[in-house]
Amino acid sequence: MYPAKNIVENAVNSADHTTLVAAVQAAGLAETLQGPGPFTVFAPTNAAFEELPAGTVDTLLMPQNKDRLTGVLTYHVVPGRLDSEALEEMIDEGGGSATLETVSGGTLTVMANGPMNIAVEDSTGGVANISTYDVNQSNGVIHVIDKVLLPAS
Repeated sequence: MYPAKNIVENAVNSADHTTLVAAVQAAGLAETLQGPGPFTVFAPTNAAFEELPAGTVDTLLMPQNKDRLTGVLTYHVVPGRLDSEALEEMIDEGGGSATLETVSGGTLTVMANGPMNIAVEDSTGGVANISTYDVNQSNGVIHVIDKVLLPAS
């Protein structure tokens, strides 16, 4: 990853994020995520997408499901540049957790999950751990997560 490149320019070069890139392209969000931002992206790995029930990704990638796919993807994006230090401060100020509003209008909860680890909880109760923090981009920051976050239906 190169800090001088934007979120999409870097993601297309990540072997661990090919499913995410395909989904972003299918949803027509590439142009948005190349914009000035800044954005904080909680980026699920290919392995995270593989943990979804069989057929879920293929179904979401169908043109007739573009709105649902867009909702899932924008649920992983928060306005602003929230690096790990900013997230930790928010968690401390919130007494152990903090609520983030996503671009889709949903909410995520970040919380400490053991020493030196931040977890992200979605509105369905699913929890993803951040495995790689602070991947800086020209228009934001990416935190790699081990699960796909799902908004309430």
